[in-house]
Amino acid sequence: MAANCSFDAVDNLMQSLELVIYIPVFVAGLVLNVAALLVFCVFLSKWNESTIYMTSLALMDLLLIFPLPFKMHATNHIWPAHFRLFCSFLEMLYFVGMYGSIYTIMCIALDRWVSICHPFKAKRFRSPRAALGACVAVWVMMTAAFSPVYAFREAGQGEFRCFHGFSGEVWTPAIIVCLQVFGFLWPALVLIYCSVKTVWALRESERQSPKRTCVKIIYSGLCAFLVPFTPSHLAILLQFLVHQGVITDCRVKIRVSLFIQMALCLANITCCLDALCYYFVAHEVRSAKYVLRRSMAGQRRHTFSSSEV
Repeated sequence: MAANCSFDAVDNLMQSLELVIYIPVFVAGLVLNVAALLVFCVFLSKWNESTIYMTSLALMDLLLIFPLPFKMHATNHIWPAHFRLFCSFLEMLYFVGMYGSIYTIMCIALDRWVSICHPFKAKRFRSPRAALGACVAVWVMMTAAFSPVYAFREAGQGEFRCFHGFSGEVWTPAIIVCLQVFGFLWPALVLIYCSVKTVWALRESERQSPKRTCVKIIYSGLCAFLVPFTPSHLAILLQFLVHQGVITDCRVKIRVSLFIQMALCLANITCCLDALCYYFVAHEVRSAKYVLRRSMAGQRRHTFSSSEV
């Protein structure tokens, strides 16, 4: 039964659905991220930690958006053999943009957690230079991690479908475990921990308007991370079980094939969801100094009251 399992119906459905999803995502993502870069690089005269991280995130999103027109073309067209190298380059840019966005969102959560929950340490560890260093490290790490994508395309000299037909080496346990743990689970745990601790600290404080703004930024960051990336990595895990022979039923394999293609399509909406962060970051820039002063004042009062006891 498994040998006769056909995925033609799924492929035909996705040829239409991918265009329906990618076209609005490409247009909206391009407009929102270019507008964000104009705001951060032109209209906001002073660079701080938030604007540096958001600029890097917008660039990551544009890197994710750039291959989408080629991905749409590859959905319905076979590419000639001499485009293999260019296809691998596009695939590398796509994965660098996706996982670079994940790690940049994690860095933003860490930076906010330090600034609000540990304001005295923030004076020592937080600076525009440190933020820039973290962003450069993410870019270098992602580029190094996904450069081997050139070796993961099936060997052959004939025509092929770009963004399809990866070799079986991609689905080895070592690669999938690293992708799941370091590409999703570890950043997700860091993001959730920092977000929970930061929201708790804000609810315990006396801040009003800055508190509401920061909480909105935190929730928007969680949304931009969990909504697109949780289904896609669950789908990757299920597809891995298919390749390992754990899932053998034909109907289940067809559903997994549809799920992973849909989930990876919808993962691209992260470049639009990040606009939530861009929308609130202007308020954060204006209130950052106020929040930091009140956090330090609160910790001073706590330190003094503890010493008196």
